[in-house]
Amino acid sequence: MIQSMTGFGKAVVTYKAKKINVEIKSLNSKSLDLSTRIAPLYREKEMEIRRELAKALDRGKIDFAIWIEQDDSVLATPINKALVEDYYKQIKNISDSVGIPEPADWFATLLRLPDVMTKTDAEELTDEEWTAVKGGIKQAVGALKAFRIQEGRALQHKFEEKINNIEALLKSIEPYEKQRVPKIKEQIINGLKQIPEVDYNRNRLEEELIYYIEKLDISEEKQRLTNHLKYFRETMQEDRPVGKKLGFIAQEMGREINTTGSKSNQADMQNIVVKMKDELEQIKEQVLNAL
Repeated sequence: MIQSMTGFGKAVVTYKAKKINVEIKSLNSKSLDLSTRIAPLYREKEMEIRRELAKALDRGKIDFAIWIEQDDSVLATPINKALVEDYYKQIKNISDSVGIPEPADWFATLLRLPDVMTKTDAEELTDEEWTAVKGGIKQAVGALKAFRIQEGRALQHKFEEKINNIEALLKSIEPYEKQRVPKIKEQIINGLKQIPEVDYNRNRLEEELIYYIEKLDISEEKQRLTNHLKYFRETMQEDRPVGKKLGFIAQEMGREINTTGSKSNQADMQNIVVKMKDELEQIKEQVLNAL
């Protein structure tokens, strides 16, 4: 089953007062191209995250982001109560002993003193929180994979349509192909009749005609193209990433179509070849998105 490289997955998990957001976006790429934006608390786990994403997503241009939202009560800078009480006692003692008036606004004075407003950034990642984060990453990856499968179904439908079109066009060549031999023979003989003074060996002429017609024969190209179309269909059903393989098959199909075009000496046949090339180009464009 084909999967697309294009996808999006998001998950939100809650741990205590934190809301942990995980988001993954994927676009087509020849290999795995992974960029990450990770909240500082989880950066120590970046290599583990990268390994898991590489194992789960195979290839594509992957943008991974994880960030934290917290309640305002958690974000508020705490006041050092013990230090405030100590500052208050010191100022009051100085005021009483020296005779300096006490501050009119105690809070404004105390809150401006050093270290009263403290913020501790040295937060450590616990095993419990990391387990919650890994669960969020797994959910986001699952959502991305589901998106890829859904997009892959649309790709597969498109490929089947184009393969059917090429197959039908290939069959439509047959009537023109059968008409070519007598037409070529007739054109050569008529050409010779226009030059009555030329004497020629009829047996030799037949041999040359056979050689010429064999060089224009497209039976092998048709058979190989038919085989490639069949192989393309079979490959689409494989239960693994097949995008690169489908690209190689499409290249081989292009070779046979091009050779058929070079051997087509009839306008009608050449028009059909042009249509086949157009269908194949659409396959080649879309196969770049296949995983």
